[in-house]
Amino acid sequence: MQTTRYFNEILDELSRAADLLSDEQAEQLVNQILEAKKIFVAGAGRSGFMGKSFVMRMMHMGLDSYVVGETVTANMEKDDILIIASGSGETKSLVSMAEKAKNTGGTVVAVTISPESTIGKLADLVIKMPGSPKDKSTSDYTTIQPMGSLFEQTLLLFFDAVILRFMEKKGLDSNTMYGKHANLE
Repeated sequence: MQTTRYFNEILDELSRAADLLSDEQAEQLVNQILEAKKIFVAGAGRSGFMGKSFVMRMMHMGLDSYVVGETVTANMEKDDILIIASGSGETKSLVSMAEKAKNTGGTVVAVTISPESTIGKLADLVIKMPGSPKDKSTSDYTTIQPMGSLFEQTLLLFFDAVILRFMEKKGLDSNTMYGKHANLE
């Protein structure tokens, strides 16, 4: 069956992608988030959806975290962190957010395929992700998947791995986190 073959190739790509991630950069991110008063996450399109799932898990851990653009998002201040998920690092609305965050004195983290991008250059910390940029001729990573799928999948799994590291550092488990899970469903 073709679908099973594609599924296995996607899993192989994700396995290879994991080998390209930096434990040092991930640990810096974990520490910066734990030191921040508030955590903001932004991304456009599917990258934004992956960011929302990350914010949800941080909320389950009791962290003061927000998705940029939601009506209940707080204001950013000096001791806060903005994490921007952008494959290209050039999305205009996200560049503007990074500039505003820098102007408040906040910390900016770019999670991107393109560390040399505008957002990458504005960031205090850059987490390089594997993936295929829109201009595939500039990529050193190939994928069978369309568009930004590999980046977005790696982003989700990376954010989940960061959550596991938080849990380890804070002595949390799934049972303690369920105490913050929505209960009006």
